[in-house]
Amino acid sequence: MLDKDLFSGLVRLHVLHHAGEAPVFGLALIDELRRHGYDISPGTMYPLLHGLERKGYLASRPEREDGRERRVYRITPAGRRALAEGRRKVRELFGELVAEHDEASPRTSAPRAKPRRPHP
Repeated sequence: MLDKDLFSGLVRLHVLHHAGEAPVFGLALIDELRRHGYDISPGTMYPLLHGLERKGYLASRPEREDGRERRVYRITPAGRRALAEGRRKVRELFGELVAEHDEASPRTSAPRAKPRRPHP
């Protein structure tokens, strides 16, 4: 990965997406993100999950499975709202980053700096 900070928001949205489908835990998310080309370490994933929990987007509790205890995260109502807003914003930005970029004609509505006029 080129720059972890550049993609960190997308990773957080991806985590919320999966937590919205079913309860999740750190190592499974690390494996899932690896499938998409993101090499996230436990030292990055667990603080990310704790941060999403502190913000109220996830709630966790320990669960025991096959004699192992792990912390399982579920999306909260606030997390669902944040995910819905994140999806809306990603769709909007995706249009500019990818869809319009792929068009043959140059984009005419791109924001441009206003030319400065010399002072008389």
